[in-house]
Amino acid sequence: MSNPLLGKWSTPYTTPPFNEISTEHYRPAIEAAVKLAKKEIDLIADNPENPTFNNTIAALDAAGETLSGITSVLFNLNSAETSKELQQVAQEVSPLLTCFSNDITLNDKLFERIKKIFEENTSSLSTEERILTEKKYRSFMLGGSGLKDSERKRFREITEELGMLALKFEENVLEETNNWELHLTDEGELDGLPAGIISMAASEAKKRNKEGWVFTLHYPSYVPFMQYSTKRELREKMLKAYSSRSFHGNENDNRSNVLKITSLRLELARMLGFRNYAEMILGDRMADTPEKVTSFLDDLYNASSFAAHRDYNNMHTFALESGLDGSFERWDWSFYSERLKKKLYDIDDELLRPYFQLEKVEEAIFGLAGRLYGLSFIRNNNIQVYNPEVKVFEVYDNKKLMALLYIDYFPRPGKNGGAWMTSYRDQRKAGGKDIRPLISIVANFTRPNENTPSLLSFTELTTFLHEFGHALHGMLTDCTYESLSGTSVARDFVELPSQFMENFAYEKEWLDTWAAHYKTGEKLPGEWIDKIKDAAVFNEGYSCFRQLSFSLLDMAWHTIDEPINSDVAAFESTAMKKTELFPVVEGLNMSVQFGHIFGGGYAAGYYGYKWAEVLDADAFDLFLEKGIFNREVAESFRKNILEKGGSAKPIDLYVGFRGREPSMDAFLRRSGLTRRD
Repeated sequence: MSNPLLGKWSTPYTTPPFNEISTEHYRPAIEAAVKLAKKEIDLIADNPENPTFNNTIAALDAAGETLSGITSVLFNLNSAETSKELQQVAQEVSPLLTCFSNDITLNDKLFERIKKIFEENTSSLSTEERILTEKKYRSFMLGGSGLKDSERKRFREITEELGMLALKFEENVLEETNNWELHLTDEGELDGLPAGIISMAASEAKKRNKEGWVFTLHYPSYVPFMQYSTKRELREKMLKAYSSRSFHGNENDNRSNVLKITSLRLELARMLGFRNYAEMILGDRMADTPEKVTSFLDDLYNASSFAAHRDYNNMHTFALESGLDGSFERWDWSFYSERLKKKLYDIDDELLRPYFQLEKVEEAIFGLAGRLYGLSFIRNNNIQVYNPEVKVFEVYDNKKLMALLYIDYFPRPGKNGGAWMTSYRDQRKAGGKDIRPLISIVANFTRPNENTPSLLSFTELTTFLHEFGHALHGMLTDCTYESLSGTSVARDFVELPSQFMENFAYEKEWLDTWAAHYKTGEKLPGEWIDKIKDAAVFNEGYSCFRQLSFSLLDMAWHTIDEPINSDVAAFESTAMKKTELFPVVEGLNMSVQFGHIFGGGYAAGYYGYKWAEVLDADAFDLFLEKGIFNREVAESFRKNILEKGGSAKPIDLYVGFRGREPSMDAFLRRSGLTRRD
């Protein structure tokens, strides 16, 4: 029987044939694709001609097209539409894929060809070719090419185990998220909750064949519950459930996985000649040493410490004045924060939600891309999707197809939490053709229900803009080589386009063009938009401290010089101590659910969010100076940042756009961290 994952897909734009794929197709397809890719690699390694950029570096970058297409489908669905069966397949093929990757980087003949090109005078190469050569050489060195034969067996064992552990880590967190619910049957326990949130909880209960209301640990349910519920004991229950996921000593506990992952990463780094894992990872970043990252985090700490403690003290005082009986705890923060913001600015999420109907937001964000970059979006209902809720758009620049954009908005049991951008095919040029990308945005936004459409919170609006910024990076890229296109850039540069887009959520000139009440059509009042802008710095010191704490935790785990065998909670407490503002609560742990660094690609890189925030504030400052819709500035941002991918050094790309190196001034002003009141 033919396997729909193999061969050239006969779908429109050769998109994944989701309707034809079954779980049992993946493993045999991957096994066949690995064999095919091995033959392609052998042809490059055994080429009798002298190594050149084209017959070695470029050829290697183009190898394995069939395999990458299949694995992108498998692992994207394992995040967005998984099942026990699909998770099992991912676990089964992960060692196979790691073994194949090791076979490439441990291929001596192939490495010698790459090394020769790398060490020769590369002045004849273009910047993009030189960057790709450096990237391939570095990936081979980190892939064990310089190891002795006696070390290679252990290297393979480590990389295979790390791949399995990352999958298991994510599965455990998802399982813990899905397995918990707060089931309420007493209407009095709903006090303070907005009607829309109550309606959503009623729908969830109905879906589970239960009376009353069900709240979950998925963001659209958890976050507003913490913001609005007056029932302190229920907020405590929710927060403890959320912040103790995978920390219960059961089969989903991630403590041993954290210790194994960090220990194996250290062993790997040491084997490759580095002091620690962070030193190994950071070599190609803008902040290219642990010392530079630490210095940046110290600067951030010094800049935000006053404001963070001010925000905490203000909130604590307000809580006491509002009748809080007892100590000020972390499950009180969101509740009193929302109330104080309402008092100071007369604005809150529930007041704004009716003006952010999802369909209107989608139209507005597409329109923004049109105004800045001349893009248009056309829905295509003939593209196969993995879930009926997924929408697909053809993206055009004038009449040129730039990309297909898949969008998956709502939470489901088979979907990981949070929001992310990914791809099913990255852009590249081959055979005289510009092969355009297949980009996907996956989110967990507030669902519509029987009574109301999907109405986004302001945070969900900024999340949409954030992921759409990543999508623009992936869709507008104009590179020759796949390994450099789109978001294939230094980890501390990749968040610039996404965080840049968030700025528009605070701009009256944009909001005024589309934000209107979903029932009455009344425009979002101008004074409310002013308040949104004023409230942008509300608790920003605290928010900065929170992000800083995660970055410190990440760096602590990845700068260890000996395996950690002590308690995960004790290690975490020490790492985050200087940014901790609340009383310690036993049984809570961030490390065991920190998917960015233990399941995703942000290990020793979480600082990149704040690093890129400095860049995005500085970049948007030019738009504020010239006009937020200025086509000349937008065109420069597109040409120098969005189109270039990783085809040049990040600092060169940024200077090409801004005309100078980035300054922290705009970030400090925007964040209100310079204020001392």
